[in-house]
Amino acid sequence: MTALPPPTGEPLAPADPGTPPPPPGVGGAQDWQRLSPRMLLVHPVRAIRSMIVPLVLVVFGVTRGDGNSFWFWAAPVFAVLAVLFGVLAWFFTRYRFTQEQLQLRTGVLSRKVVTAPLDRIRSVDLESTPIHRVLGLTKAKVGTGVDDSQIELDGLTRDQASSLRVYLLQRSSAAEVDETEEPGAAGGSEDAARTGGPRRGEDTELARIDWGWLRYAPFSLSSLVVVAGAVGVLGQFGDDLPLDETEVAQDAWGWVAAQALLVLVAGATVVVVLGWVVVSTASYVLNWWNLSLVREAGGKIRTTRGLLTTRSQTIEEAKIRGVRMTEQFLLRFVRGAELTALATGVGSDGTTRLLPPAPRRVVQEVGHALLEEDGPLTMTLTGHGPRARRRIHVSGQWGTLFLAGLAAVPTWWLDVGWFATWPWWVPLAVLVGVGLLNAVVAENAWRNLGHALTDRHLVVQTGAVIRTREVLERGGVIGWVVHQGLFQRRLGLADLTATTAAGAERVVAPNIPLGMALDLADAATPGMLEGWRA
Repeated sequence: MTALPPPTGEPLAPADPGTPPPPPGVGGAQDWQRLSPRMLLVHPVRAIRSMIVPLVLVVFGVTRGDGNSFWFWAAPVFAVLAVLFGVLAWFFTRYRFTQEQLQLRTGVLSRKVVTAPLDRIRSVDLESTPIHRVLGLTKAKVGTGVDDSQIELDGLTRDQASSLRVYLLQRSSAAEVDETEEPGAAGGSEDAARTGGPRRGEDTELARIDWGWLRYAPFSLSSLVVVAGAVGVLGQFGDDLPLDETEVAQDAWGWVAAQALLVLVAGATVVVVLGWVVVSTASYVLNWWNLSLVREAGGKIRTTRGLLTTRSQTIEEAKIRGVRMTEQFLLRFVRGAELTALATGVGSDGTTRLLPPAPRRVVQEVGHALLEEDGPLTMTLTGHGPRARRRIHVSGQWGTLFLAGLAAVPTWWLDVGWFATWPWWVPLAVLVGVGLLNAVVAENAWRNLGHALTDRHLVVQTGAVIRTREVLERGGVIGWVVHQGLFQRRLGLADLTATTAAGAERVVAPNIPLGMALDLADAATPGMLEGWRA
């Protein structure tokens, strides 16, 4: 990392002979240092980009004749102020490495200093937006694995960021080796034995993008949400677009309006479907371009991906406590799935996406490679029995009963409402249809419900529209919660929750027979529920 200023103070010595020496320019100076001055070009671009939406809204408001020109002149002033604050943020941002810590000082009006112990760093994420890539810069996000907070060094050169990632993770691995070798460090030894620890000799590629997976992109429900949002925006501002001022547009709309309603519905359907396919495919390519999932020597998992904005995420494998395989409703028809890691203190809410929509077989193979155990993602699960089925079906029909009451009270009793002028069989047909739909969803939820226990993992599967199978290390379970609602007690059912520090901090097996729940918890963590039955 030669681009950093030369050290002016005492060079940082390794914490012990096993700790790797710092690369040039990293950890060698105790004076506060600035980020790359090229960030002075990045901050104005960010400020202008953040002002695009307000400026568009202002332009639309002025063109619609609101008669208020204040915002028309105020918007550029706000943009200039945003650029100014961005430049000041660079001047007031400093970072340094001490013997034991990484320190970051920020703030224009109020000052803030954030620190991270060098031997406790568990993840280093690198991200480069298009403007970063043009200027040869990278943003580094450093996490300690304690919580979701990270230290961001936004403005390192590519070489600096790469050297920093290697140095920090090697230093934390060396510190972990020392801890696991100390007498009494049983927990650390377990993690090292489970992941192979820093004794892994070479990098292993677990997965790489296959562009045949693009066929799974349109089956992601998130793309449909994006298309619906775009349609809503067009509907909001469609009247302001100057399309009706051209004769061609008027003639085209006149021809369309003169056709049958079926043609309009079919055309709208085709447009939505095509938009869905285009948006989902483009999003897939932008986010997952050049995906590579690698298990690095030293017990680290590194994911790199992205076309315009490139991302490289590295987390300590000992922090990964399990995985989640998600099968959305449409993906299940084409045998596709997604894979997410359940970790402590990294990613978003303790989860990190590892694979996009891909063949279920590939997801299962990669998941088993991470878990270092075959079976949790493919094994047959134990169902929760007929009482759970009855409970789920009854719960699913509460919405139908609510809709029936909502329609019956104003229509048949008060003789008002939009049902009042319809034949009696129309609302009845609607209610029957809703009831059948809820019954199908409830039956699907019951069929997907199950659990299992392997030598090393707890497996729980839930979901109706979106089926998820969560696999959690038995060693990652830190407690159990057994909850029984009023109706569950009558059926002898309970919701069994395994609490953990990873992911959403809990894995729930709902509507499980009480005796089965206690047996499962006792088998997963022997002795933890000792004396509870009495």
